[in-house]
Amino acid sequence: MTSRYSTPVYLISEAARRAGMHAQTLRTYDRLGLVVPQRAPGRGRRYSERDIDKLREIQRLSQEEGVNLAGIARIFELVEENERLRDRLEQLLGLTGQRPRVFTATPSGDIVATKPGARLRRTTTAGALVVWRPDHR
Repeated sequence: MTSRYSTPVYLISEAARRAGMHAQTLRTYDRLGLVVPQRAPGRGRRYSERDIDKLREIQRLSQEEGVNLAGIARIFELVEENERLRDRLEQLLGLTGQRPRVFTATPSGDIVATKPGARLRRTTTAGALVVWRPDHR
């Protein structure tokens, strides 16, 4: 479901005006991957309120904080990763109104939800325990 905040409705000229920038700056940010608007059927750029807020944040970070565009791109990557991790954590912890959940690790190390009392089936019969002791001569 797309919220009104993330619905692409603004042409590049209106988005530039709302963000207080030149349209060419928006094109540059699109090429760099900082703010990538959706495209209309005729390939015209369409910006959402979220995109415009992101443009304003780029301007603030570069002008007030002195962060270069590569640094801003990294900040945005980390923010998006943090949001994905929070969403995953909510999903795993069942904060959406479900009953508490139980988790286990698969042989590959992935964390998965299981039913209380259930165990993952082993895919291999090899289960040797190896103990390493350093040679203390």
